[in-house]
Amino acid sequence: MAFLNRRALLLLAVLASVVLASTVVTEVGDTASVLDTEIYKCDPVKRLGSLKEELEAAESPIMRQIFAWLFPFGPAWNSILGTFYISSVPNFILAFIPAEINPNTLNTMTAFATGGLLSDVFLHLVPHSFMGEHQDGGVHFVMVEEKRNILIGLGIFVGFASFFIMEKTLRVLGGDSEHAHGHSHSHSEAPEAHSSAVSVDSPSSSGLKSRKSEKGSIDDASEPDGDAPAKSGAQASKLSAYLNLFGDFVHNITDGLAMAASFYSSPLIGATTTLACFAHEIPHEIADYSILIRSGFTKRQAMQSQFLTAVGAFIGTFMGIAIHNLSTSGQVEAATTDLAAAVRQSAPGLLGTTVQLADLVIPFVAGGFMYIGAVAVLPTLLAESKSGKQALREFAAMAFGVLCMFFVAWNE
Repeated sequence: MAFLNRRALLLLAVLASVVLASTVVTEVGDTASVLDTEIYKCDPVKRLGSLKEELEAAESPIMRQIFAWLFPFGPAWNSILGTFYISSVPNFILAFIPAEINPNTLNTMTAFATGGLLSDVFLHLVPHSFMGEHQDGGVHFVMVEEKRNILIGLGIFVGFASFFIMEKTLRVLGGDSEHAHGHSHSHSEAPEAHSSAVSVDSPSSSGLKSRKSEKGSIDDASEPDGDAPAKSGAQASKLSAYLNLFGDFVHNITDGLAMAASFYSSPLIGATTTLACFAHEIPHEIADYSILIRSGFTKRQAMQSQFLTAVGAFIGTFMGIAIHNLSTSGQVEAATTDLAAAVRQSAPGLLGTTVQLADLVIPFVAGGFMYIGAVAVLPTLLAESKSGKQALREFAAMAFGVLCMFFVAWNE
């Protein structure tokens, strides 16, 4: 009996020691703190950083120098400057563009812009969303954080879905998918959708002439009936134009958000995003300008309308700057992130991760640009490329757009 008591006491002592040890380990784990700056103090990391700095100093990339000349300020002012570039220059080009432009030429320009836009997504925005970009010299190490990757991927999908919802809403408001251009900038649909606006007067006038020749006079009661379709067609065309302007305004807001988010992430990401937006805006503005002309706008009115919608880009830029300032106010700099808190999923970011609200803007923009290029524009090119020669032009233009962005990314 005494032996059993001693054995029970021994087991209790072992259990108590295990519980005490686990409590101590838990307390240590809860209080452990590992800053990412400590990693860069390791000797191997220091040697790698020195090696990279030497190589970068010897290379002196051309694109980096050009970007430094084009964007010499801080993130906020550079984003405003980038917004000015993508908003003003394409609109000034409209002064030299005729009202009627060859659809094949416009589609070739659109293919080039699509290649640049999608390559900006896959070569810059998506890699940066997951891996970040080291703005200073030296090497950059990233700790894989599974929950963070899930939130980043969700941000990309939210951007993609938001642009789908926006375009679908504009089409519903337009009452007819062919008259709701929205964000898709469907160049192939523009001439068809607005052909009635161009020819709305000619059928009625020719009808009047034929009735004069056949009857010698026009029935007064038939005149209102003949004018009603013309008026309704003109009103529908005007409504389509106004919906298109609203879509442009919203689209420009997203461009402004992209400018602010990209420049706050990295000067190089901001510069490449500016190039992609610039390449996309030129055929976009030309197509919208043509839509307005076909809807009955004068050239002056069409240009003024395009300049007014460009205000949306600056609104989006200021919104992006405000989002960044609000999300980073009162927080520790990203250079002193507690990696241990990220492992414990108790970091001060979203859902216990290191993701801040500002970190989701770039994924959102990437998803939006992905929708514009892959869903909104490519189907138009697929529908329009009837001839093999035109298809080859579009393939070459898209490949050239990708090569341009690849060259920029490779030589940053």
